[in-house]
Amino acid sequence: MARRIALIVIALIAVLLGLVAVPLGLITASQDRHDFRSETVAAATTVASVAEEHLDDHTTGLSLATAIAELERRGDQVAVYDQAGRWLAGTRAISGATPALVTRALSGQTIATQPLSDRMLVAAPVRHDPTALTVGAVVLSRSTEALDHRVAVLWGWLGIVSVAGLLAAALIATALARWLGRPLVTLEAAAQRLGDGEFGTRSPTDQGPREVRRLATNFNRMAARLESLVDGHQAMMADVSHQLRTPLAALRLRLDVLAEDLPPQIAEEVAGAQEEVGRLSRMVDGLLAVARAEHVTAAPVAVPVEAVLRDRAAAWRPAAEEKSVRLSADVLEPLYARLGDGQLEQILDNLLANALEAVPPGGQIRVGAAGASAGGRVRIVVADDGPGMTSQQQHAAFRRYVTSTPGGTGLGLAIVHRIVTSNGGTAELSDTPGGGLTVTLDLPAAPRERLPRRPAAPQPANRDL
Repeated sequence: MARRIALIVIALIAVLLGLVAVPLGLITASQDRHDFRSETVAAATTVASVAEEHLDDHTTGLSLATAIAELERRGDQVAVYDQAGRWLAGTRAISGATPALVTRALSGQTIATQPLSDRMLVAAPVRHDPTALTVGAVVLSRSTEALDHRVAVLWGWLGIVSVAGLLAAALIATALARWLGRPLVTLEAAAQRLGDGEFGTRSPTDQGPREVRRLATNFNRMAARLESLVDGHQAMMADVSHQLRTPLAALRLRLDVLAEDLPPQIAEEVAGAQEEVGRLSRMVDGLLAVARAEHVTAAPVAVPVEAVLRDRAAAWRPAAEEKSVRLSADVLEPLYARLGDGQLEQILDNLLANALEAVPPGGQIRVGAAGASAGGRVRIVVADDGPGMTSQQQHAAFRRYVTSTPGGTGLGLAIVHRIVTSNGGTAELSDTPGGGLTVTLDLPAAPRERLPRRPAAPQPANRDL
């Protein structure tokens, strides 16, 4: 942003200098040329006035000779002609002084022309008085070297001033852009760290203009409020975990003790109670997992997708072989996704648990990953050939407690959806060709130069559907 601001300011100053310096140079150069022409015409007219006294007797007096000598000392060339066009005094051959030019001057016209690029030529008539007939002509040739030098110096100074102005504008614009942009860059970095789960992040409030300082203050207030809310949620989840899991474990233990040496009818009822307690325990774990996915943001790291997929497939393969289900993992290239530590394992554990619950013996589950067609994404696919879902079930599958599996909690896919979306990804369900369900995850990719972490150890999964 700072570079764009500096470039915009420099461009505006350059346009302004162009609008001022170029017209000023053109106007000044034009005025200098006009003054030079007027001075040359005046010099020729002066010589004509002096020559008028001597043309009648076809002689050159002292005053005329003095005037001609004075002009020649300046580098001018002067020639005086009588009424018949014959040369009388001064320079005999002047470049560009053609008989036609002399004839036009004898006819009473004053001509100022520049037949040569480096000299100006002026032909002036000689009269006894303004209304009398012309008795001769004066031709004056003056070098334009001094004029060209003045014009070149003018453009040189205008160029130097313009360049100096641009340099000063560049320095001022750069300083201004840094003053404005540096606190915004700092604030952006703080927002990135906050989004990555560093809730203690704060932004300096003493940099930049007043509006940016107010923005940083509001950001810090928001971050503090968010940190307080997250800490409250984490404390609540810890309390819920302790308050619910402990009595459930004690209740299950008491039921296990009570189930020993009971009559068949009572034993059946106790077994049902044990099953319900187990289901309640799984539901509590699932709710806590959903709450963590919604309210706790783990700092993202570069996750090696290939290693994690193969690791989780190997961990679940014994369970799949028990059900005579073939589980395969296929990754075509090294890929890295940007997720919280351990989150990809949690996602895959939930998806594989759901698939194993749904796929009948003899079925298969395929796990694969590839770079998505859109840059900066990683696509993970878990496909099975089980009974699948209807379109209505697929539409509602990511909601809590929605399940089509008897005894399921309806939380596994909800956990997957919350984790994926909280990291900027998407999760979709579709039909597997030939029958079954396909889960497609589109996750943000991480730069490959980041060092990937090692896959985490197998974790207990929340079985669903």
